Amino acid sequence: MKRIIKNITLALTGISLLAACNKKLEITPEGAPTSGNFWQTEGDAVSGSNAMYDQFDNEDFYGRGYWWFINASDDMVTGRVKAQGDNIKNFNSSFIGGAYTETQWKMRYIVIKRANDVILHVPSINMDEALKNRILGEAYFLSGLMYFELAYTYGDARAGVPIINRDSIVGDKPIPRSANVNLVYEYVESELKKAATLLPYFDTYSTDEYGKPHKTAAYAFLSKMFLYKKDYANAAKYADSVILSGKHQLLDNFADVFTIANNWTGEYIWSVYSNVKGASGWGSILPGVMLENKGWGAYNGWGYYMPTKELYDAYEFGDIRREATILKPGDLFTFFGSQMAYSSTNSLSGYQFRKYMEPFSYAGGIHLSPNGDHPTTDLNLPLIRYAEVILIKAEAKLMQGQNADAEINMIRHRAGLADTTNADMNELKIQRRCELAGEWANRHFDLVRWGDAQAAYAQPLHGATGSVVWPARTFNPAIHNVWPVPQTEVTSSNGVVTQNAGW
Repeated sequence: MKRIIKNITLALTGISLLAACNKKLEITPEGAPTSGNFWQTEGDAVSGSNAMYDQFDNEDFYGRGYWWFINASDDMVTGRVKAQGDNIKNFNSSFIGGAYTETQWKMRYIVIKRANDVILHVPSINMDEALKNRILGEAYFLSGLMYFELAYTYGDARAGVPIINRDSIVGDKPIPRSANVNLVYEYVESELKKAATLLPYFDTYSTDEYGKPHKTAAYAFLSKMFLYKKDYANAAKYADSVILSGKHQLLDNFADVFTIANNWTGEYIWSVYSNVKGASGWGSILPGVMLENKGWGAYNGWGYYMPTKELYDAYEFGDIRREATILKPGDLFTFFGSQMAYSSTNSLSGYQFRKYMEPFSYAGGIHLSPNGDHPTTDLNLPLIRYAEVILIKAEAKLMQGQNADAEINMIRHRAGLADTTNADMNELKIQRRCELAGEWANRHFDLVRWGDAQAAYAQPLHGATGSVVWPARTFNPAIHNVWPVPQTEVTSSNGVVTQNAGW
């Protein structure tokens, strides 16, 4: 995120953030600022707000770690043998306690703790009022976003996730999970509405403020949260708050969305990005993780999350998104300044995602992290973009018995497809899959919330040659609709934080 992560070192030093890790529920997690002599000046407020972002540079946050959950879908396979990732994809509980996903819960509660500190302390600081409001808006936004991600990952009707009362000092006492996920969604609603009130529009930001939350980002996640909650009227309402703002538009060419030149154009809403070119690189490592293992000798790609033939075949004839999304054997592309034909000795499926390949096209790796063990780029990784908001609006309308042709045809038109009439949910599902493949939009959770996961995962997955590359899997919705709570949280809380049933 531009300007943010480069300020983290100063922020961490200035507010003594490297405290020992609290092994409870991270109520006072590692990195929590102390109030002592801090929270006195405008500079303290800025430093404290910058500290909310440093977890995002962790490769397991918006990079490899959480993507093992998204990798469970029928759109991709692990790519190469990775025992823990393979067990996650197969819904085998033996992955619980492993390295990649165990920290997802903790990292998000660290962000929540830092956001709560900002919300508690910044209002009393004598400082520029517009900056104060924006910093508070950032905190409410990040709190709401973290709870939203926790809620749909770990929560359902049987239990939500713990909601920390920011007005109550509880020390390191474990907090039980909320009674159900809707209570968490209601809290997310409150946080994001406050954020939307306080935040300015993105187009008011100077370039050194790019990467900060803004008003339509809060509206977009409100819309998505209501979709997940199955409150379709409100999902449509807040999608309209984005659409009718006039601040966003679809780019004419689908492939242009995934180019560095268009990081901040009309389709941008929220992404992972940092402009720091240092040992830790930029934002998400996902482009490098999806790159051919060892990058054909030019860069340390990791060779994970490879598309399936099922995804490739989901595209309608003439859909220009397919070639912009997937590399198949023989496809030409530019890599480190030279043209080459795609082939792989690594990819389990024989395919590779093309969406995030543009940074690798430049000679000399000028848009890549110099640290191949942290293979980030300066391409924005979309967490939510305008096309998804349009599809949220379309789904919300269909679920209310309304016609959604206008929204669906916006997406089809850019894909080079003819208009459709009387589109149904099947058409919506196809468009969502083809538009958002390989993105944080999370195909796995789409299948879960539509009730389609069990049937989809009962089918084997195939590679480019047509051979089976992943066998059929057993998905039990009563268990697998949610992921297991990290075992460290259950153990360290002495069972106050309970495990999801069946895991």
